[in-house]
Amino acid sequence: MAKPIRPPAAAPLGLGWLYIDFNSYFASVEQQMDPRLRGRPIAVIPVETKATCAIAASYEAKAFGIRTGTPVYEAKKLCPELICVLGRHEHYIEYHERILDEIDRHLPVDQVCSIDEMACRLMRNETSVARVTQIAAAIKKGLAANIGEYVRCSIGVAPNKYLAKVATDLQKPDGLTILHPADLPHRLLQLTLRDLPGIGANMEKRLNHAGIHDMAALLALSPKHMRAVWGSIWGEKMWYYLRGHDLPDAETKTGSIGHSHVLSPELRLPATAYQVARRLSAKAAARMRRMGFYASRFTLSVRLENGPGLSAEAAFAPAQDSFTFLKWTDALWADVVRETGGRRRIKKIGVVLHGLTAEKDLNVQGDLFSAPVGKTNPSRNDKISKAVDALNHKFGRDTVTFGMTPQQSKSTFTGTKIAFTRIPDMEEFLE
Repeated sequence: MAKPIRPPAAAPLGLGWLYIDFNSYFASVEQQMDPRLRGRPIAVIPVETKATCAIAASYEAKAFGIRTGTPVYEAKKLCPELICVLGRHEHYIEYHERILDEIDRHLPVDQVCSIDEMACRLMRNETSVARVTQIAAAIKKGLAANIGEYVRCSIGVAPNKYLAKVATDLQKPDGLTILHPADLPHRLLQLTLRDLPGIGANMEKRLNHAGIHDMAALLALSPKHMRAVWGSIWGEKMWYYLRGHDLPDAETKTGSIGHSHVLSPELRLPATAYQVARRLSAKAAARMRRMGFYASRFTLSVRLENGPGLSAEAAFAPAQDSFTFLKWTDALWADVVRETGGRRRIKKIGVVLHGLTAEKDLNVQGDLFSAPVGKTNPSRNDKISKAVDALNHKFGRDTVTFGMTPQQSKSTFTGTKIAFTRIPDMEEFLE
């Protein structure tokens, strides 16, 4: 059980963080790249099918009630003029990196929170309202001039990073909101519970069950009571965050590496879905090698079309080469397909490599027919796998592959996707 939070010695002294949240980021980048999309309702989609959902919507589309997660068939009913654009994630990463460079010209980026959110810690000479307003204006002007006027952001400033993020949602699009310590916590009374990061539909139900239906009731709780309601230390942390205290972030550690993919309809038969599973496994293994890890467990999961999810797992000696993970993909796939009867269509596939050990910390032996496995004396399969990585990085993704890959556009199948919790780097688009 986590220890109680040690109460800060004093109340927050002033503004401490500037948070930047880009508005409808994927859609805005598409509008910046293609002038024909500007001022028009667009939805960015992951695959070209009416059965998918929007992963982003422009503000013009949001005016019709279209949001992230809205099914395309429903979005078309809400807005018949909607333009669906296939997501081009490599461009979103390229713009992300250019954005970071631009922001760094005005204020060092302390933390990249997601593909479209960044947090900057303010120095003492940057914490006055006048100075931070000047910095925010300079950032917006620089973004318009050097990134594009359609890639807009909302900026929030507050005593801590959590409240600075909350502040970005108070004025969108293209807003600037400053929450000064003197405004807390009473200025938060205008919010709903769902306006707070960390409170989703399930957490709202839990709060309602505890008799908490609005911000006034939430702010009336003690730190101990908030921890009890949340069932974790996060509730107690929120008590301090909402009052402007700046608590240190918990250390994070890479625990797993994985990829998943929602299959377009033409790939959902078991035979073609199997090729997708192998490609995802090879991609995850390549990423793991680049990050300098070995894995000792492998999980394969599938979700059937109009059916349940199934998964299977294998454990083995720490490995890094693609051959090992493709071998286990084949074995686990046979088990999973057997459970489906061999004919059920498969909607989604996921692979996860876990039981990670850093390459520098590894000391294992290979099999009887290979040299010892390790950083200084890799096995034959490790060497082949790394040679394939090098060729793909030099000449382009899938220049060399391990077996067959589906005969479909790379942008709709093998391309790296951006997740809310992880931002791929540009090298990953070559794996």
